[in-house]
Amino acid sequence: MSNVRFLVVEDDPDGQDLVARLLRHQRMEFDVAASGEDALHYLNSGADYAVAIIDLALPGIDGWGVLEHIRSNPQTADMPCVAVTAYHSTELAVTAIEQGFTAYFPKPLEATSFIRQLHSMLPN
Repeated sequence: MSNVRFLVVEDDPDGQDLVARLLRHQRMEFDVAASGEDALHYLNSGADYAVAIIDLALPGIDGWGVLEHIRSNPQTADMPCVAVTAYHSTELAVTAIEQGFTAYFPKPLEATSFIRQLHSMLPN
C-alpha cells in the first residue's frame, strides 16, 4: 500500500489517533490535517491522495467546506471522500452522501467496516 496515501482531516487528538492506528495497522500511508485550513494546504501542496477522511465538525473551514474545495478542483474532484462525525443522525448521513461524500461513518468508528470501505475505494 505504499503507493497509496490518505488525507485524514480531524481536529480531535483522540480521533486522529484512532484513524492513524487503523491505517498504520493496514500499512497505509497518510497525512493528518488538524483543521480545514491545514487540509487545504495539504491538498494544494501537490500531494496525490487516494482518499480523504474528513470530520464534518471542524473549527474554521468545516468538513463541508473541505469537501466543496475537493469537488471544485478538477485534480481532486473524483477523490473518494469519507465523512466522519460524532453528531450522527440518519438525516445527516443522507445529506452527506447527497452533497458528495462517498461514504459516511458515525463516531465511534466501527473498525472493520471502516477499513473494508476504505479498501473498496482504492484503485486496483
